[in-house]
Amino acid sequence: MPDSALKQQLTNAMKDAMRAKDKLRLGTVRLALAEVKKIEVDERIEPDDTRITAVLEKMIKQRRESVKQYEAGDRQDLADQETAEIAVLQDFMPQQLSTEEVDAIIKSAMEDTGASSMADMGKVMAAVRPAVLGRADMAAISQQIKQQLSQS
Repeated sequence: MPDSALKQQLTNAMKDAMRAKDKLRLGTVRLALAEVKKIEVDERIEPDDTRITAVLEKMIKQRRESVKQYEAGDRQDLADQETAEIAVLQDFMPQQLSTEEVDAIIKSAMEDTGASSMADMGKVMAAVRPAVLGRADMAAISQQIKQQLSQS
């Protein structure tokens, strides 16, 4: 089975970073490819673009948490490094959804699931997740869903 388009894009970016001697980009892309390779070896599957996007999203989330920790620890140099890695990883993510698009997806999911209270939060999240994966911050989506369910 051929490599996914996103994996091929990461591989090409690694080669370009090597040629350009861009150490930051090269290191970050290699980390992403290592995570993909880990899935291939551990699960004996060839991950598709959706799975690779989820891996990249997880890596971005980890780096955002690290930035908060480093800033709290007064280590701006390390926070800047993590922020730069986030920028590199976001180059491979799909186009982010606008607030209006997210609202429309949430409203549609609430109507489809018949959600009316906070007890239905899981159903709505399950319906929204595939539509926004990699294209919006799930923590922000969760807050929006809570807000809309509490208004119902």
